[in-house]
Amino acid sequence: MRIGFFLILLSAMLLNAGAVKPSDYTQPEVCGGCHAEIYSQWNGSMHSMAHKDPVYQKLFIMASRETNSTFDAFCTKCHAPIDYLSGNIPSADNYKVSEISEKGISCDFCHTVNASSGIGNGAFISSPGKVKYGPFNDSSSMYHGTAYSELHTKAEFCGMCHDVKHPFNGLVLENTYTEWKEGPYNETTPCQHCHMTPGVTKFEANPGRAAAGAPMREHIYTHYFVGGNAMLPGLLGSPEHERLAKERLRLAAVVEILDIERINETVNLNVKVTNIGAGHKIPTGLTEAREIWLDVDVRDKAGNQIFRSGAMDAGGYIDHNAVIYHTVFGDSTGKVTEKVWFADRILLDNRIPPKGYSLENYSFTIPQGTNGPLRIDIKLNYVSASQELSDLLFGKGSVKPPVIEMASANATIEIPVPRKEMPGLEILFMPLIIFAAYVRIKRNRGRI
Repeated sequence: MRIGFFLILLSAMLLNAGAVKPSDYTQPEVCGGCHAEIYSQWNGSMHSMAHKDPVYQKLFIMASRETNSTFDAFCTKCHAPIDYLSGNIPSADNYKVSEISEKGISCDFCHTVNASSGIGNGAFISSPGKVKYGPFNDSSSMYHGTAYSELHTKAEFCGMCHDVKHPFNGLVLENTYTEWKEGPYNETTPCQHCHMTPGVTKFEANPGRAAAGAPMREHIYTHYFVGGNAMLPGLLGSPEHERLAKERLRLAAVVEILDIERINETVNLNVKVTNIGAGHKIPTGLTEAREIWLDVDVRDKAGNQIFRSGAMDAGGYIDHNAVIYHTVFGDSTGKVTEKVWFADRILLDNRIPPKGYSLENYSFTIPQGTNGPLRIDIKLNYVSASQELSDLLFGKGSVKPPVIEMASANATIEIPVPRKEMPGLEILFMPLIIFAAYVRIKRNRGRI
């Protein structure tokens, strides 16, 4: 066993030294000849766009320049793994990859992974060749060899890339696999059960065939690989992946107004946000860029705004007093940075864990003369990339990430109309009192 594992590790070292060529891997279009449905699901997914992603490209070039290329291989390993394995590492000065690596995480890369060296930072071991590894122990093909891979059925397969630590200081940059591993779903629901089945937040069987002429099976894993990123598929022309991402976001969380307490003219509003559908924290992945936030809007009967928290201005910037769920990184001086290559510490991480929740309190004053009832509207919104990062990468105002409403809640506050009190008797009889006093004075003067 030890000798076998040593040989696997030695093989990985040779691969990483450039022992393979991009041409050793089959183009995904070739795979699509037999696996047409699976190919169509993959095409347009974030895996297929792993290298084309313009956000990634801008970040890569910026990181390459600002770190003297020390981050190049680190980024390439998961976004263009075939070129990484062949030793073709792009840089800011020569940002070119092979034709097959332009297609990101493609079929033949995943199905030639036959072992793992651990979790995170691209811990895959790939052996390109005629044998393709997958989740069935009875599959056969006239075109290539087949082999059963238990690893392909486990969350650890995804964990090889979906945990990321800073290559030099070890700071956790992305922790999706570990969030799942430490959460309540780790015994029953691996990543594939949500991200590779028709069920958005739970396993749902998908009967079908893995390829033309293949046997009918009770379940075939889908290959949409849908997460929360609706922005990139929308920008890059994949409306089906955009639709699926929005659907997933809308089933991930709920917002509740727990109670409304009114003391004279002061209103205290308690709000609960619960992660009901994600097996990891929300948001996850590129959490210094992703933002989920509460937009609370209170208006009177005429539509006049009484209170607002979480408004987005015309430039795409969110009110700085808003409740935003995300990660904030700091550099070595403690200053906030969106550049993960300079990240040295975590300044804030208030994301919501699976089946967890966050309680928020808002307080505002009802102005005198307000015409009720008051209408409270609360939205839980999401953007795949903050406006700050978008402006940094593409120039101020060039790109506006689309806002997706994940959940909402509303309520009303009744404002009693002030009661008009009946005037007192002294007011009603005041004219008579004045007249009587006048008559008395006149009489007294007559006596004098």
